[in-house]
Amino acid sequence: MNDSDISQNLLSSFSVQRDNFLSRSHESYEERKAHLTNLKKLLTNNREELLIAISKDYGNRSYHESLFAEIIAVTDDINSSIKHLKKWMKVQSRETDQMLYFGAKNRVIPQPLGVVGLIIPWNFPINLSFSGLSSVFAAGNCAMVKMSENSIHLTRLLMKLVPKYFKPEKLQFFEETGTVGIEFSKIPFDHLMFTGSGATGRKVMAAAAQNLTPVTLELGGKSPAIIDPEYPLLKAVERIMFVKQFNAGQICTTVDYVFVHQSQTIEFIEIVKKWIKQHVPDINSKDFTSIIDDRAFQRLSDLIDDAESKGATIINLCEQEKQVETRKFPVTLVLDTTEDMIICNRETFGPILMVKSYSEPEEVIDYINSKDRPLALYPFTKNKALLELYIERIMSGGVTVNDALFHVAQHDLPFGGVGGSGMGHYHGYEGFITFSKLRPVFYQANITSMKYLMPPYGNFANKVFNLLAKLKS
Repeated sequence: MNDSDISQNLLSSFSVQRDNFLSRSHESYEERKAHLTNLKKLLTNNREELLIAISKDYGNRSYHESLFAEIIAVTDDINSSIKHLKKWMKVQSRETDQMLYFGAKNRVIPQPLGVVGLIIPWNFPINLSFSGLSSVFAAGNCAMVKMSENSIHLTRLLMKLVPKYFKPEKLQFFEETGTVGIEFSKIPFDHLMFTGSGATGRKVMAAAAQNLTPVTLELGGKSPAIIDPEYPLLKAVERIMFVKQFNAGQICTTVDYVFVHQSQTIEFIEIVKKWIKQHVPDINSKDFTSIIDDRAFQRLSDLIDDAESKGATIINLCEQEKQVETRKFPVTLVLDTTEDMIICNRETFGPILMVKSYSEPEEVIDYINSKDRPLALYPFTKNKALLELYIERIMSGGVTVNDALFHVAQHDLPFGGVGGSGMGHYHGYEGFITFSKLRPVFYQANITSMKYLMPPYGNFANKVFNLLAKLKS
């Protein structure tokens, strides 16, 4: 299928959904709840098939990690949307200036936008597509979802399953065949959500701009952890390393690098070694996830080679070396880095943790603020003043205090980046708002004072306007 055929196929699907949206009244609470319930049924009724497909796409994906991140977290998100939906949909009363507009009323009506496009990456393909759909459907929209070329088994399964739960005018999934993403970005959606790299995000935003399509960009970046020397080091290590090895580090909100006080660097390394020996004893285990493809595996290898050639200290924490055939990459620490190394300037997106030492909090603040704003910040401290300093001085998409990653799983918290790590939010009420138009409506009273303030203006108008100016000043 050439680019023209791909474009025509996508536009045809878009037209079906747009015509359906425009030809009916906005969905009721009952209809939206039914769609959310069907989303959940699709996941729960086909759970094992979905998990097997994801693992095939990876080569090996930890069953338990997939179950937790792709099924449990998402069904919990959908349940939360259903629980709060009626409240979210309520028309809001807003204040009206009764001195100027006596008897009038102001209302804000949340209304669906229409057809929403979602471009989904491979690392958490169910989570990122269905949590997005949870917000999209709660707001009453239709959706088209473009999956990654690295999620081919899952995509084909979803394309087979979705018609059993949704009509094509409500929801369709699309397979990436090489240029689908480019053509998908050009569709005049009412909103477009993209999750992926910053480089691709810029291209998506540029394409969407041709149609003035608003975008939500979830990008990523290098999210740091900071360990206060007064915080229990063992507890910090076990929490950081659990997140670092989860999905083999292929998470946009993983700990990309960690600041360890210079007095604790050696102790930190020893505790990390013990933790990995206990919890990741064999990277060939099914519990340890493969790197997604050969290109990503080579990228990680090149990153380590680059750092080592420029003087970094490399510590392989596992008993095995990297496994090329199965794309298993050992959990690795990188120390003594310099700014000319690739690892200091690009998101790692793998089981590699850069360790930086520091002596004073200001060093940490200055370093992080010299880079793009990260998607997440992970301060480990019991010192409230220090915590407030980090939160106030370092801007990031979100924050988890004394742990990592788990702010993403809180369904009543908005999720999203800032600056280089993205724009816009979804999850919870903020997701509902993102995919809704908060439509302001002014209801004029039967009798309005404006009747007496129309031109030609005379002494009465002068007196009234001067009085109003005085009262409002």
